[in-house]
Amino acid sequence: MEHNRWPNIRCHELEGEWGEIRVPTHEEELQSEQEYIAGLYTRLDAERARVKGRYRAALRESVDLQNGAAMVERDDEVRALARQTQRLEVADDGLCFGRLDAITGERCYVGRIGLLDSQNEYEPLLIDWRAPVAQAFYTATGANPENTRRRRQFRTRGRHVDDFADEILGRPDGEAGDGERGGMSDTALLAAVNAPRGHGMRDIVSTIQAEQDRIIRLDHPGVLVIEGGPGTGKTVVALHRVAYLLYTQRKRMEHHGVLVVGPNAAFLGHISRVLPSLGETNVVFTTAGDLLPGLEVTTEDDAEAARLKGSLQILGVLAAAIADRQRTPEQAVQIDLADVSVRIDTDIAQWAIDEARASKLPHNEARTVFTDVITWALTERAIPRIGKGWLTREDRPAWEHLRAELLDELGDHEGFAALLDALWPILTPETLLAELYTSPERLRAAGADPALARAVGDAWTVSDVPLLDELVDLVGRDKAAEEAAERERRAEAAYAAGVLDMMTGREDMMDDEDHLFATDLLDGEDLAERFTERDTRDLVERASADRDWTYGHIVVDEAQELSEMDWRVLMRRCPSRSFTVVGDLAQRRSVAGATSWDSMLQPYVPGRWVYRPLSVNYRTPAEIMAVASALLAEFAPGTQPPESVRSSGFLPWSRQLTEAELSKAIDEFVHDEAGREGTSVVIGPPGVPGTVPASETKGLEFDAVLVVQPERILAAGPRGASELYVALTRATQRLGVLHVAPLPQVLVGLTETTPDGDSVRRVVPTSVAQ
Repeated sequence: MEHNRWPNIRCHELEGEWGEIRVPTHEEELQSEQEYIAGLYTRLDAERARVKGRYRAALRESVDLQNGAAMVERDDEVRALARQTQRLEVADDGLCFGRLDAITGERCYVGRIGLLDSQNEYEPLLIDWRAPVAQAFYTATGANPENTRRRRQFRTRGRHVDDFADEILGRPDGEAGDGERGGMSDTALLAAVNAPRGHGMRDIVSTIQAEQDRIIRLDHPGVLVIEGGPGTGKTVVALHRVAYLLYTQRKRMEHHGVLVVGPNAAFLGHISRVLPSLGETNVVFTTAGDLLPGLEVTTEDDAEAARLKGSLQILGVLAAAIADRQRTPEQAVQIDLADVSVRIDTDIAQWAIDEARASKLPHNEARTVFTDVITWALTERAIPRIGKGWLTREDRPAWEHLRAELLDELGDHEGFAALLDALWPILTPETLLAELYTSPERLRAAGADPALARAVGDAWTVSDVPLLDELVDLVGRDKAAEEAAERERRAEAAYAAGVLDMMTGREDMMDDEDHLFATDLLDGEDLAERFTERDTRDLVERASADRDWTYGHIVVDEAQELSEMDWRVLMRRCPSRSFTVVGDLAQRRSVAGATSWDSMLQPYVPGRWVYRPLSVNYRTPAEIMAVASALLAEFAPGTQPPESVRSSGFLPWSRQLTEAELSKAIDEFVHDEAGREGTSVVIGPPGVPGTVPASETKGLEFDAVLVVQPERILAAGPRGASELYVALTRATQRLGVLHVAPLPQVLVGLTETTPDGDSVRRVVPTSVAQ
């Protein structure tokens, strides 16, 4: 649906652009823009002070503690004002970054947030970048100006406008202007991508490109898959899409929040500032190993165990493992009661098992059905024996009275309780899975592959998390524990009622005839609840701690690594199936990960997922991408590498050393890069001191990268080539390679150097040279 990009709003009229009126000089224009943006900051400061004042007033406002609705309403207002304050705080940095001049003569400024003139019929002074009217700032071109005559981009430092650059898009004579490539000029973009990297991903709100903007604003309610090679900006596009969705669907999404799932903690730390910088804070960041509250898992399985645990076939193993714990006695068991002895044999137990399973309740909850059938059968056999000669079934009251006495006796019988625990034990996901892994007998009974066996005491792995999460539903709650908690609550209420009785019992000490007792104001349960801590946590804290929390939207980064079982966890957490999925199948390292998006998503969202590729590499310079592309062609033939938008001027180099020389060379690289602006990293195979594995750098970017012993990374396993591809494409400026064995033939395009830095040779493949 085409939006009206220039609605009936009064923006600032252009003067003297095409007529005989004198055109202002660049310096005069710059001064005018500085004054206008300074005025915007004045408005921002005033709005910030107003919201903070309302926030402080809301905190001081007295609320009737007995009026639950009023308290909830006050808390909601406080939280909303806190979020609004946060949005206004982050808007200070780069508040206004552009201006659009329409062919019709209107002028609109574009920035991080929207600002209105409350004194002038709420005229828009600044347009939020997510508003439909602002879209032309990112997508207008000379060939398709979208009613735009001029796009102006500001270069600012703090609150000061250093300069601006203009693109003339729609001329009166109909000639095409600049910007034919599909978006804004390269000036601002190249300045951003060439800038030294800091310790965290930056937002791209001022330099979003046309292909990125189309994805950010895509109107699709289901699953969106964004695939792109290294440096295409797929992660930052996904995060800006979240900000856009929160802007357009705030009422639906804000109360549920957004979940962002990434490959590791370093990656989450790297991207964690993007959404807050866009004013959005109701976002939970987590890894697949932390999806189950109470667990923080980073250990990985070997390839075979990860494959077995990640497959949907493990569901049958889990179900069989639970069924194996629902047993009949090997021989009849006698329970001695006060007036009679009863026997639990295989037939009774099997009948109870069948009835409990037929209830379709989770294991722990179905135990009630199992117990009810057992006790009914036992009492039906015991009652006639106790009442022999005087009790008949027609005497229902006496019959049921006797049954109640027997049930009470069975409920207090330790031997009967122990038998129930043996035949239908209360289970937890952790104990069930641990006992399955450590017992060859239980593995055989569940039909599991012996490769799942592990030693007692081993830590949980990332592949265990979806199994434990699945078992939460299969095993269910512990009804007995919940009933005990309810009894404790009632006991607290009874104690509080006793306190009230003591208070009202001192009537003799009151002189006023119109006595007002405590019980006139509240009862025992009210008093008990006063001592119950209210949940004052914000949404992120509550959602992170609640396994059953459902999110309004989920972003999955490096999604090619997720297994079928991982996807079950995520689908449970978003019933609306609103996802942004980010990945690159060519970078998959997990044997349990996706080989195609269709095979992974179609079972959950048939017909409700769409695919959008990104093809432009904004991070990796052409010199480095030439090397990485040759490797990509070897292990993923047919995969089109992304096209780099720039060159860095630094040729990637390689150097052959001995094992003994590696440590010194690594130290020299670290020392040299410490003296430069930006960031750097040393990537190598496991066991090499001073290096980090490629898997820990996924999604990250550095100005300089040193790859150590690529020959060992390639030989590390079936996905070694993918690991090396990741390592080579982390650099935004400079790439070096140290090798001990001969350089793998696939690493073409490198300049071989001596330890003194002199070039020896450079191998360039024909396809790259052309």
